[in-house]
Amino acid sequence: MNKFKYYFVLLLAGLAIVSCNKKDDDEVVVVPLRDYAVQYKADNDSIEKYLKTNYIVVDKTTFDVTIAKIPAGGTQVSIWDQQEYPLKIRPVSSRGVDYKVYYLSLREGVGERPCNFDEITVSYTGTFLDNKQFDSSYGVERNFNLDIYVTAPIVDGWPEIMPQFKTGIRNPAGADGSFTYDGYGAGVMFLPSGLAYYGNPPAGIPQYTPLVFSFKLLALKRSDIEYNASTQTKVGDGVPSYLEDLNGDGYLYDPRDTARYPTLSDDKIEDTDKDGIPDFLDLDDDGDGYTTRFELTKPSDQVGWGTLDGSPFYFGIRNYYPWDPMTDDASTPNVDETEPRGIPRRPTGKLKDENAAESIDNPRSFVPEDYTAAGRLRIHLDKTYPYQKK
Repeated sequence: MNKFKYYFVLLLAGLAIVSCNKKDDDEVVVVPLRDYAVQYKADNDSIEKYLKTNYIVVDKTTFDVTIAKIPAGGTQVSIWDQQEYPLKIRPVSSRGVDYKVYYLSLREGVGERPCNFDEITVSYTGTFLDNKQFDSSYGVERNFNLDIYVTAPIVDGWPEIMPQFKTGIRNPAGADGSFTYDGYGAGVMFLPSGLAYYGNPPAGIPQYTPLVFSFKLLALKRSDIEYNASTQTKVGDGVPSYLEDLNGDGYLYDPRDTARYPTLSDDKIEDTDKDGIPDFLDLDDDGDGYTTRFELTKPSDQVGWGTLDGSPFYFGIRNYYPWDPMTDDASTPNVDETEPRGIPRRPTGKLKDENAAESIDNPRSFVPEDYTAAGRLRIHLDKTYPYQKK
């Protein structure tokens, strides 16, 4: 069973909740999920009421958050009306519903921005709309995979909000081996139940409950999640998922998931070869019969020190081209991570035989700009290269 079939089975399993009630001694009652659109209207009304009747206090140093109900006669300014951290809205289309997800950006962050399939390190607290806490990392960093197809229970709202923030900078380990972070992104998200646990929550959370998460985005780990269909193992194609986000908006979607995305617009589908499999899950992005990893592999004589145009040249130690040229990492003095060349475009240099047409037997040579030119069509996205056989 391939990966998507596995997702589909999980999705079907989530479309019904089995009640503990029985019609008789032998028959259980299967209660269908509530209509998502109807439930969202109720959730949104509850969230907006909450935002208008509660206020927030933010520690300017730690970005710890306290939210409390405005007491009768209180003069505190509501979350809805306060302007220090203007309320933002992230439009999210899911299961046929156009959600407005409210969130606060307390600080954007100074590091990298995750895509919605990366792994992140966060500190967080989750509360109900009565401000009762149901979960917390208690200020300690925890790792969380934003991939909605491997994280269970699934909270679809996290992958939609986290790309709006950036990570921090990790400081050297302390005497106890622990790390601290500076400049991390910090925010609060207010999730309708359809983007939280909906009808299948973990213990301690009622069904169809909107949730509030305050969080600090500390660090991330980039994903590369293509699967081998025959072995059901994650192999990756050599291009991190966030670099397969061709429009650069931080979001990747699988159009085959028609239950979650029944009306996914074309601008959200990044599928170079139009085979129905988005690039971030496709082992052959351009559909030319050569896997992306094969096309990213350097020639065997272009790893480490070699010769270029008759002179010594350092090609870098990686076996695969990085997305773009890389500089040395100063924090690892014993290893030179320099990669002078990124993934090339189709070669544009001289033909092997200038009197004959370009072909697999008469290829062009690569020139330096083929590896560095801004906006180039990289060979793993160019169906015309490698050269096709006659």
